[in-house]
Amino acid sequence: MEKAEVRNQTPILEFILLGFGNDPELQPLLFLLFLVIYIVTVAGNILFVVLVVTNQHLHIPMYYLLGNLSCLEICYTSAILPQLLASLLTGDRTISVKGCIVQLYSFGILTNTEYLLLTAMSYDRYLAICNPLRYAALMNGAVCWQLVAGSWISSFVLSTIVNIFVFQLTFCDSKEIDHFFCDFSPMIKLSCVDTRTLELLTFIISVIGTFVPFLLTLTSYICIITTILRIPSSIGRQKAFSTCSSHLIVLAVLHVTALTVYVVPTANVPKVLHKIFAVFYTVLTPMINPVIYSLRNKEVNESLRKSILKLVA
Repeated sequence: MEKAEVRNQTPILEFILLGFGNDPELQPLLFLLFLVIYIVTVAGNILFVVLVVTNQHLHIPMYYLLGNLSCLEICYTSAILPQLLASLLTGDRTISVKGCIVQLYSFGILTNTEYLLLTAMSYDRYLAICNPLRYAALMNGAVCWQLVAGSWISSFVLSTIVNIFVFQLTFCDSKEIDHFFCDFSPMIKLSCVDTRTLELLTFIISVIGTFVPFLLTLTSYICIITTILRIPSSIGRQKAFSTCSSHLIVLAVLHVTALTVYVVPTANVPKVLHKIFAVFYTVLTPMINPVIYSLRNKEVNESLRKSILKLVA
């Protein structure tokens, strides 16, 4: 009640995303930078999906999951960058309240799905290394389809529960969101109603959607590392570890940047630095993921080489 009484009760219909400031010389450079990142991200992930679809020897569970991850990365970056590019190009930083909530909704679904897909990939690596003789039976096409469908459906349900409450909020007083996209915390601060229940609900769902997958992934890799250390030959250990090294790199980049943005206290961190960390998490990670999987994967490199030779021929 105190929060509602202090603020102006006139509801607002649009927000202003402050982005990266008003420097007129910086805006064209930022536009070109994010445009290049967006093109590279979409092109790289589409190329990876095409390679997986067109090459028969890549029709195995690991690449099926990677192909779905690449599709998700295209959607993920497309939920944020087009709005940012339009604001940098035109100077119009306004976004409707409904549009902002829809962006937040899409961001929540895609983020949770990414965590669950990476967890499914860790399970795939666990079976491949710890149970190689039963791998084909335990990780078949039906199981892969169920893992992917379960990731999307559960993320949709969890995000829908939160956004049902978000859609009921009213916003007043300030229109400015000091961010380059509609993130949960800076958006909720502008609400003129009590949001404690919503924040508690969001915290519980975030724990379910991120901490539980993290524990499952950690358990998988404890078993994987234990199994690898038992391999007598160094060549065998190196070969086994190379099959999951790309996944480990992607997990490390994702979790370090996400923890920096959402967990590390930011009271004394400059706003610009916080936005830069958010750029790494939301923009750069979808771009580098296909690069990491391609550079560290001989099968993908060989498929890419053959495809290029066919095009040249």
